[in-house]
Amino acid sequence: MAGVHHHGHQHLPRGHIPNPLDEKLLKIIRENLTDLEASLSEEEKWRLEHLRLHEKHKGHEEMHAEMVLILLTVTVIAQIGLVAWKKHYYKSYQLVSMLGVWIIPLILCLHNHWWRFIFIWLLFSSITAIVVKKALERPLDPTTPRQVYKWFLLIYKICCGLGLVGYAIIMVTMMGFNLLFGVKPNVWMDTGLIIIFYGLYYGVLGRDMAEVCADKMASHIGYYTPHGMPTRTLEPGVCAVCGNPQLVPEGEEGIIENTYRLSCGHTFHEFCIRGWCIVGKKQTCPYCKEKVDLKKMFCNPWEKPHVFYGQLLDWIRLLVAWQPAIIFIVQGINNYLGLQ
Repeated sequence: MAGVHHHGHQHLPRGHIPNPLDEKLLKIIRENLTDLEASLSEEEKWRLEHLRLHEKHKGHEEMHAEMVLILLTVTVIAQIGLVAWKKHYYKSYQLVSMLGVWIIPLILCLHNHWWRFIFIWLLFSSITAIVVKKALERPLDPTTPRQVYKWFLLIYKICCGLGLVGYAIIMVTMMGFNLLFGVKPNVWMDTGLIIIFYGLYYGVLGRDMAEVCADKMASHIGYYTPHGMPTRTLEPGVCAVCGNPQLVPEGEEGIIENTYRLSCGHTFHEFCIRGWCIVGKKQTCPYCKEKVDLKKMFCNPWEKPHVFYGQLLDWIRLLVAWQPAIIFIVQGINNYLGLQ
């Protein structure tokens, strides 16, 4: 009898103990007995959703490997394509990137009803639209370049400050300072991340628009052209960025400030050339196009972070403008191939 009894249990896998609850829930899933779900407890409903997800993706391991491979392939191809596009057709790349950074986050926020971002976006866009309109006017008012640079430099400094504040909040939260105020860590962490996002997002958008304005204003003044020779000869003592004299006779209106001489010998208002290089992302002389040595120009250690921050914003642009497009393409390929 003992041998018969032992033989009767051989069909079970070794070490397997059937779970009656799981068997009941799996029966509900497989036979679609939705009317029985109402009688389940909260814990059983949670377990039911877990098993339903598991059943849905059962046997999909190979699909997941294909999806990861597709994501990596599309990402690599997209990066190569973007680098080539930027190198050979910079103007169109710049314009499409700027529109992507400007519009894609707004669409996502409208979809999710994030009204705070939408309000700040509208405020920023309205003021910037007025500034850009002045920068595109012909003939260009002599005071416009400085006004434009002042606005974008203000945005640049605010965004840089927001990034530092957000980072500081995250650091003190990780050190546990939030406990002194009785605040949950996730509250401070979320606040820090949101502040960093605002700083990076508007920093990217502001720099892109400032670069477009810098190009247009300098071209309208005539001492600079993106390609080819300037249309005007630069007279001694005239700033090629704003077109105003650096020194004026006593009693006449003018711009009084320090001047800065580049290694090529051309002299500019200090504010103008800093706006040209930091805000407008230009690293060449506005007149002769000789390369500007930013390390020499910004020898003050407190100013060097501005250069690094500008490089960080260029990387963020790729993430905000092009990463959603890459994900959208990958999702389309997965749907076409029936991958889940």
